[in-house]
Amino acid sequence: MTTTAGPAQGDRRATYREVLAEPRFRLLFATRTVAVTADALRITTFSVLVYAATGSALLSALAFGIGFIPQLFGSLLLGSLADRLPPHALITGGYGLTCAAALLLALVRMPTVASLGVMALVALATPVFHGASSRLVAQSLQGDAYVLGRSLNNIAASGAQLFGLALGGAAVATLGPHRALAVSAALYLGCALATLMRLPRLRSEGFDGTHGRARGGDGAVRASLRGAVMLLRARTVRRLMLAQWLPPAFVAGAEGLIVAYAGGRHFAPGWYAVLMGCLPAGMLVGDLLMGRLLRPPARERLVVPLIALMGLPLIGFAAEPGTGVSSCLLLLCGFGFAYGLGLQRPFLDALPQHGQGQAFGLLGSGSMTLQGVGPACFGAVAVGIGTSGAIALAGGAAALTAGWMLTWHPPVSSPPAPTPL
Repeated sequence: MTTTAGPAQGDRRATYREVLAEPRFRLLFATRTVAVTADALRITTFSVLVYAATGSALLSALAFGIGFIPQLFGSLLLGSLADRLPPHALITGGYGLTCAAALLLALVRMPTVASLGVMALVALATPVFHGASSRLVAQSLQGDAYVLGRSLNNIAASGAQLFGLALGGAAVATLGPHRALAVSAALYLGCALATLMRLPRLRSEGFDGTHGRARGGDGAVRASLRGAVMLLRARTVRRLMLAQWLPPAFVAGAEGLIVAYAGGRHFAPGWYAVLMGCLPAGMLVGDLLMGRLLRPPARERLVVPLIALMGLPLIGFAAEPGTGVSSCLLLLCGFGFAYGLGLQRPFLDALPQHGQGQAFGLLGSGSMTLQGVGPACFGAVAVGIGTSGAIALAGGAAALTAGWMLTWHPPVSSPPAPTPL
């Protein structure tokens, strides 16, 4: 495999065309975009299906979140497999597993508890597949091309998620929830076949190489737990993970209150959807501008200001603004998400060579879990101080994260962590 470039690659700015010219990344990018669309379709449709069967808002909400919460446990217990098994088998198997789960839910009438269990098992294994894919991207792209590759994935994921939500609503309305789940299964099947036929069968360093044999006696769970502990004990890795976990979690807490805020302010019907769309719209613009116009050092210098930009506009909700001002505040908040581009290179540089797959899996699963916890926490706060106050509090917490990062010594680009496995 191509080894990832370190800081010595310098400050040359890559282009999106250069990134998309890499065939391995292009395949992973295309299949992941389709899979994100299928994820949004599957999750929302499953939530509708559970509500139709039970009439329970609680179970419907649990059905929506069951695809996220178990991921952290999967990363802790199984994350090492992302480095120990061949990426071709893991990525293809991941799409195949999600296809089978969606097809099972579409064709078999199961008790609600059993269907929730199926979704939880898929979520448990998701960090392994995503970790293997992210590791392969890091090994396929060098220097700033890697950062722009992550940028493209973010942009495509935002658009695919919006499209998947819209497709889910249309599919449920025209086909019914079971057939809509079958549509998501077909999308996953397409991804599985594409990776099966076109992704090279590359050997994993931990599969049958020297490094893998040295630790071959370790079970997957023990190796995963030990690897996660070693990653989180490395100060630089831990800080960079928290920096990528906390601000989105706080913003997700605010985002979860937008519907209630719009209702409490008696906005016109449908305005809540416009407000919720402002965040991903700002994210798209921010990633495009930051990735296209700025050199790597400039992106890394703007990390703290952009995190502050995520939080400070939300504090403005304390004044209970109307639709126009609220939309602008949320657009600015979404633009601040581009801070993540400035952390990609320092984070990759800080990782051990043989633990990248697990690290990427832990990064993604931790972020997903905290973004699920955030709305619950700030929703509870809103009961006491109101939705506008809770949104402002979430913004203040994000801004405090920026202040915390100003205290970091040395800077984020530190030497790599020790090998965790």
